[in-house]
Amino acid sequence: MSTAANRAPARIAAVVLAAILSMALFVPTGSATSRTRPNCPNATLPPPPVDSSEEPAPGEPSPEPLPVPEEPIGGPGMGSCGPVVPPGAPAPPGQLSSAAWIVAELGSGRVLAAKNPHGRYRPASVIKILTALVAVRELDPSETITATRADAEVEGSSVGLEPGVTYTVRQVLAGLILQSGNDAAHALARELGGAEETVRRMNRLAGRLRAEDTRAATTSGLDGPGMSTSAYDMALILRAALDHPEFARPASAKRTQLPAPPGQPPLRIASDSDVMRGYPGAVFGKTGFTDDARHTRVVAAERNGRELVAVLLRGEHRPVDMSEQAAALLDYGFRLDGRQAVGKLVARRAPEPSTTPTSVPVEAAQRSSEEDGGRFGRFGVGFLVLLVLAVVTILAALRTHHARRRIGGSVGGRRDDPGEHG
Repeated sequence: MSTAANRAPARIAAVVLAAILSMALFVPTGSATSRTRPNCPNATLPPPPVDSSEEPAPGEPSPEPLPVPEEPIGGPGMGSCGPVVPPGAPAPPGQLSSAAWIVAELGSGRVLAAKNPHGRYRPASVIKILTALVAVRELDPSETITATRADAEVEGSSVGLEPGVTYTVRQVLAGLILQSGNDAAHALARELGGAEETVRRMNRLAGRLRAEDTRAATTSGLDGPGMSTSAYDMALILRAALDHPEFARPASAKRTQLPAPPGQPPLRIASDSDVMRGYPGAVFGKTGFTDDARHTRVVAAERNGRELVAVLLRGEHRPVDMSEQAAALLDYGFRLDGRQAVGKLVARRAPEPSTTPTSVPVEAAQRSSEEDGGRFGRFGVGFLVLLVLAVVTILAALRTHHARRRIGGSVGGRRDDPGEHG
């Protein structure tokens, strides 16, 4: 046999292995810009604004849409456009008018039912939950803040902070959570380094919580360029907030009082949420409204050891008031036994380690593992089995070929050896 013929099996093996490995090398790993956009309403952006509140500052570009994860966070059911409920469960309440909603167990994280949970809509004042969570994580609640005229004159709803009056961070938080004070949001942001810095921290924290549909543009919920969230994300954010005692304490209160200028009685404030004031077992209630966002609600309640969160985005006060819709969604969640779920509120990302110039953040590594799975991981176990079988087959063929050469040599005087001449 010729030298070329002798090397043929080896060349075939090399070609086959190269072909298989090239499949792995060119597996698309996915990226923020190449992932397929879902077909659900408002999968990438909220509805068009009705006013100029979201126009960027002169010279500033409009923010690009946030990337859409290739797989819906929380499970396949969270990619549903319409209502998704467990098999055999009763239909959701007919009075729900919101474009997106979700009801989930805070303890287990099981999503009991939802509608377009990752649809992107404007949060209005419910984004103050994220503002408050940044504040309780980064400020000493006993620190003091002296209100300024800029705080008092901020646009929108106000709790009534008086310029020159000194409040604790805890008291300002109460005004933010109970009465949705934009003046309170402004004062806390000032303490955190300014509105721009606070928004940056809010968005960074949203990423840590895996709230991938959320981008804050303001600390108060007033509409701004690129502002968005989802029902799923707001459930994640409230769960994280209620885990923090300094948030949970004012969140569970129905009324409190704040300091007033000398000679005046304390300022009495109460929750602006009808659910918080009237729903049995309520532990949290937050309302929101802007012309672009329409009506938003985030509520939570406890019953028989189960604690549920319900979020409604882009709703209207019809066919019934939004507070009645929120209460109906909580009632519906409590009627579901929770043993069947349509999704899950995911765990937050691991805490960021201290990094060196050569280290890789745990968050980035975890995200790469979860979303991309590595080049071979994208093909899965089946691909690895195919690769192993191909290698075994090639090795067996080579072993058989060499065995035949040895047999041929013993019978015919090794005629395939180039050192011998016939």
